[in-house]
Amino acid sequence: METTNTTSQKKTKQRILSNTLIVFMVAMVFANIAGEMYMTMLPLYMRYLGADVVQIGVFFTVSQIIPLILQVLGGWVSDTIGRLRSVALGSVIGLGAYISPIFVPTWQWLYLTEGLNAMTRSLIGPSFGAFIAEETSEEHRGKVYGITDTIYSVVTVIGPPLAGWLADTYGFRIMLTVAAGIYVCATIIRVFLSKIAGKRDSDISRESFSFKTMGNNFKTIFGLAIAGGVLTWLLLTDGVRDIAFSLSFRLMPVYLEDIAGLNLQQIGWLTSFFGIAMMVTTIPAGWFADRFSERAAIALGFILEFVALVMMINVDAFIGFAAAWIIFGVGVGLLSPAYQSLLSKALPERLLGTGFGLIHASLGVFSLPAPAIGSFLWKAISPQAPFYITAVFALITVIPAWLKFKLSAHDLERAAQANGNHQR
Repeated sequence: METTNTTSQKKTKQRILSNTLIVFMVAMVFANIAGEMYMTMLPLYMRYLGADVVQIGVFFTVSQIIPLILQVLGGWVSDTIGRLRSVALGSVIGLGAYISPIFVPTWQWLYLTEGLNAMTRSLIGPSFGAFIAEETSEEHRGKVYGITDTIYSVVTVIGPPLAGWLADTYGFRIMLTVAAGIYVCATIIRVFLSKIAGKRDSDISRESFSFKTMGNNFKTIFGLAIAGGVLTWLLLTDGVRDIAFSLSFRLMPVYLEDIAGLNLQQIGWLTSFFGIAMMVTTIPAGWFADRFSERAAIALGFILEFVALVMMINVDAFIGFAAAWIIFGVGVGLLSPAYQSLLSKALPERLLGTGFGLIHASLGVFSLPAPAIGSFLWKAISPQAPFYITAVFALITVIPAWLKFKLSAHDLERAAQANGNHQR
């Protein structure tokens, strides 16, 4: 009997994805199908409610202010109360973010919706990467992020075309009602998961919920971020990229409808093609990152993003846009698991939530005015101008990615020392 139990334990340890992680990912798929439906059509829904291009750009700039503060607090909450509880809490708040847009009379009311959405993303976002890192061994980290990214990519295959079809056929409010219903399903699973897994989280030694511990956590992560190692270069490079992509991508649905002449269903299908390409790529990309290096996968992903953007600006047929979005999906599929794997290794294990939250919030500081600037460039120069700038920066960031995205002995030392100091 003891031999059987030992064998069973070994088999369990050999599994790449735990049962908890599988259920966690199922809930994430439901939640993010709803999220893709909402976000893909949000700029067009705003225009339906009377907003112009500049107002849309300013909206996305202003709506980024709240997450800058909440991302960091959300990471700290995750480190303190546990990943699954933080996700469940964020999901309950998210119910308001998905139900309220159905009933808003004007686009200005969507600021309230985005405030709730910011709280939701801030509690769930840092917990997502941290929970996956805690559930996997370091040697398979890239592979597991690849698998979870593949599962997650289902949302971009299902959500946008479903949203496009519903909005085109029945109107925006019916589409938002369906999205809210899907999000309710995700919330039920998350709350249930947090309850049955609560004992495991309570068994993990966590610090008290106080401003003192929050300040200490922030100081530790900030010190690592400015130490000049791989974490510093990840932050700088992604900050530049975030500015460039925020210039254009919030306006992408408007560009595809007004300039490219695509209808709502075609816009939804483009994102679906992106999702399929990403889904096919992420698992081999995770293996590639583990086998060779994270920096190789990230640099190649940046190059493909550049190619896709240049193609998108210069094509005029739907098939050309489809090809561009497929290439873009392969690029993101290559770099996403490698980036998350590298970041999780550079951060102290016990501060993963705070680390993910602080890094994402820092990137938001860089890109805060970018959507508004992009909309003014659209008006002052041309609709293509913000997309050209994004393409150039996608190519430039290949250089620091290849030269600096290497996890050195000093980086590992700093993370271990910060983790040790945190435990004392």
